Amino acid sequence: MPREVLTIQVGQCGNQIGCRFWDLVLREHAFVSKTAVYDAALSSFFRNVDTRHANLPSLPVGDQIRTLKARCLLVDMEEGVVNSLLTGPLAELFDARQRITDVSGAGNNWAHGYHVYGPTYRESIEEKVRKAAEQCDSLQCFLLLHSLGGGTGSGLGTYILEALEDYMPEVFRFVSCVCPSRDDDVVTSPYNTILAMRPLIEAAHCVLPTSNDALAGICNQISARDAGEDAAQATLIDLPQDERQGGRRPPRPARTSRTASAPPRKRDTESVVEAAMLREAPVPRSAGERRPRSAGAERPFDRMNSLVAHLLNNLTSSMRFEGSLNLDLNEITMNLVPFPRMHFLLASMSPLYFGKDPRLVSRGFHQMFSDVVTQGHQLMNVDPRGSTYMALAFLVRGSASIADVNRNIGQLRKKLKLLPFNEDAFKIGLCKVAPRGLPYSVLHLGNTCAAHQMFSHTVKDFSRLYSRKAHVHHYTNFMEREEFDQAFETVNSLIKDYIHLDMLHETPTSCYPEAAAHNSASMLLAPSSFASATGQGPAGRFVPRPLI
Repeated sequence: MPREVLTIQVGQCGNQIGCRFWDLVLREHAFVSKTAVYDAALSSFFRNVDTRHANLPSLPVGDQIRTLKARCLLVDMEEGVVNSLLTGPLAELFDARQRITDVSGAGNNWAHGYHVYGPTYRESIEEKVRKAAEQCDSLQCFLLLHSLGGGTGSGLGTYILEALEDYMPEVFRFVSCVCPSRDDDVVTSPYNTILAMRPLIEAAHCVLPTSNDALAGICNQISARDAGEDAAQATLIDLPQDERQGGRRPPRPARTSRTASAPPRKRDTESVVEAAMLREAPVPRSAGERRPRSAGAERPFDRMNSLVAHLLNNLTSSMRFEGSLNLDLNEITMNLVPFPRMHFLLASMSPLYFGKDPRLVSRGFHQMFSDVVTQGHQLMNVDPRGSTYMALAFLVRGSASIADVNRNIGQLRKKLKLLPFNEDAFKIGLCKVAPRGLPYSVLHLGNTCAAHQMFSHTVKDFSRLYSRKAHVHHYTNFMEREEFDQAFETVNSLIKDYIHLDMLHETPTSCYPEAAAHNSASMLLAPSSFASATGQGPAGRFVPRPLI
């Protein structure tokens, strides 16, 4: 029985990443499937509906594809991005009734999104989630897409996360969030990130963070690589004829004429299937190669959003296609999260690309495994070298055998620092369908103590602003100042847990249920901060100062 995933896209970033993700998934299914049939792979993320009826009844698996509707909910407190999705190339993919929008936005203020828009739209959100869940045969998990630097994504996004915990606590909550860069254009992004981290720590089952710093660096790396390949090709073309191939004239490709007896192209079936999925009219064979529908000029962050979309596409491939070792999101959470709260997974991919039809990157299978444990392929701006891994997962796509994967993991095991009581913490997923245009790919998910680097950078930026109480009055219009202190303490406690586990290889005390009431005793705060927090210092002068 297929297990469905309900995706919730919140804010501008979440909806733009979601749009890229749906486009990739549809094109991949169209490339793999040779018949326009609604199969179990599609049913995990899409509904097949009959648009001749107003209530859009769902058609069963095995029927011909009529109109696909994504199992998703669009949420944004500004109408622009959601309206562009509903009027763009993928307009028919989204159910206009499964959207929640406002007109003013949250103004880059976590408190406005969490304390104002959250309670205002809670009933509407729960009602739409209920309707989407009722259309599933076996709902597996919620996949929440949002950012942490703005107001709607961080505030309303984390409010929805906590509401899902209360409304459907038995359903897993998987979060993919984008962290702001150190030089983000939103001045208050450190506040928004720290305030959003507390619900992520306490209400999510698994979090897959990415950072704008790392994404921008990877985009520059890919652009430089492609520019080098183009320059090399141009140099070859500009060489004199007698210098090419050692003075020999390169063979000219044979020209073929199209006649009625010519065999049909292999892409004809694919064009018909993709037309059924993307609702495009297939181009006749005589018109030449079918050109994909253009989504308009490239916008800022499109390439960075494409990287995250490729991450999600590879992450969910085992749920959508067959393989010898399938791996779904619940299994990732169960196998890679040994301790509560320490559920932030660092992701890396090889090869790296951001186009819909990637160039064939010359990377050997062994080299891909070496790449994914290096900092240059991490989608989060941290350095995992020397840090302890609690668990790792490798999701391999393509015609790779389990013996090849185990051999490469055996080589990596010698280079990685693992917990002494869990040295076999490797999870493998094998999907026989490779990304379009590639022979195979590797996605690595690691639960490593290096995650504390991500939190430490944000804590320092937060303390720099909060020590001067800069911009605090914008937040206290909607919330109490104590929420700043509570959020900081929660994040700082998690940093200590990671460092404690990395250095001593002992289970952090905060991971035990009986220690929940004593979390305040394990904060990495200066003594003066403890005195102020306990009432022994000047009232209203609590300024958290991390010791790391």
